[in-house]
Amino acid sequence: EDKTPVGPAVALQSHHYPNVAHWNPGVMHQQQHPLHTARSLERALEDAVCSGMLNISGRKLRDYPGLNYDLTDTTQADLSKNRFCEIPPEVCIFAPLESLNLYHNCIKVVPEAIINLQMLTYLNISRNQLSVLPKFLFSLPLKVLVVSNNKLLSIPEEIGKAKDLMELDISCNEIQVLPAQMGKLLALRELNIRRNCLQVLPDELSDLPLIRLDFSCNKITEIPISYRKLKQLQHIILDNNPMQSPPAQICLKGKIHIFKYLNLQACHLDKKTDSLDLPSLGKRCLPQQLTDRYLQPCLSFSCLCPFVTFSRGNRQDLSSTEPSFTMRRKMEHLREEMEQIRLLQQNLESRLKVLLPDDVGAALMDGVVLCHLANHIRPRSVASIHVPSPAVPKLSMAKCRRNVENFLDACKKLGVPQDKLCLPHHILEERGLVKVGVTVQALLDLPSSKPNQLSTM
Repeated sequence: EDKTPVGPAVALQSHHYPNVAHWNPGVMHQQQHPLHTARSLERALEDAVCSGMLNISGRKLRDYPGLNYDLTDTTQADLSKNRFCEIPPEVCIFAPLESLNLYHNCIKVVPEAIINLQMLTYLNISRNQLSVLPKFLFSLPLKVLVVSNNKLLSIPEEIGKAKDLMELDISCNEIQVLPAQMGKLLALRELNIRRNCLQVLPDELSDLPLIRLDFSCNKITEIPISYRKLKQLQHIILDNNPMQSPPAQICLKGKIHIFKYLNLQACHLDKKTDSLDLPSLGKRCLPQQLTDRYLQPCLSFSCLCPFVTFSRGNRQDLSSTEPSFTMRRKMEHLREEMEQIRLLQQNLESRLKVLLPDDVGAALMDGVVLCHLANHIRPRSVASIHVPSPAVPKLSMAKCRRNVENFLDACKKLGVPQDKLCLPHHILEERGLVKVGVTVQALLDLPSSKPNQLSTM
């Protein structure tokens, strides 16, 4: 069993991950003596040898400075805000590299040697001079790819091979068409295609589990009717487009009205009144409470059984022994619980850039994911986390309990109100996922600027 230091399980370097060292603009405004600057760079390289985290951001470098240092064990590299004309070949042999930040350089081409980085999950190469994304880039296990503010004219069809990709930012380019193969990115949660030259949104995007979609500042006139299937979408940003369908006045009212319009259009086209994606359950057979937008095909079989039994009018069902209003109330309560559990899963996945199994309760029992969430909100909130290892794939109950108690202690110190805190058994015994969701939501709602005294942890 390993004991890992603070930070998410997969340390991806971006604005989502405050535990990663970032460029500090204030440093650049200080008048430093050249000798001090050289010493500072030397110190950064020496630190990288020990820590595995290379940070040489904001130093106006044209040439890679680490030739005399053994940095082959580097896992995170920040080369942003320099003047590199190419990705240094030396960096492309850092086999353990998980996170590479090349933001704001002068890079024109991604070298084929980058395929050596078979651990790379985060790549930021925004604000450079790329005109082409090479096909081999999508053979990497990327979860986050940021290539905004370049000179891209198109996206290769091979992007469909990036099965692990959860966040894609290709905004501020000159892209005219999105390939249909983007519909194969079945892990994609966030897509930013803002400020390009797009005229059409591909139907295939409707198959994705998108939570956030930004296609503002393009030339798009129509949202495909198939986009009504984007059940998990929480944010849709579409300003500065010549919208015709839905009309601009509908778009201005927001997501709910947009989806109502798309559903109505689908009804007119199909000559049907059933807007649910559950063909086996006709609307005539469903109680009114089940026809809202929250009921989804992803409900587990065990939860759907009471609905199916009730809708078929089975004489053995609960409605034969209980008044109909009691049955409706129970189903409404169950629907609300399923929605809250779904929101809990979405919150964890979008914040930590991970995919959780359908059985969310089992995934949280050992406290590992929740501890990582606390450290994502505030680094070192949980000083150490017990995690499984290949030798010991399952934690003992004592270590699970320790993780859970550390998570709840961190929530308390970060400022989560007492009445929003769940109890250890709600997590350890899967007996209160709704209450766990309340705690997680309260943790995420904490103001980021709120001072917290964590020196005692």
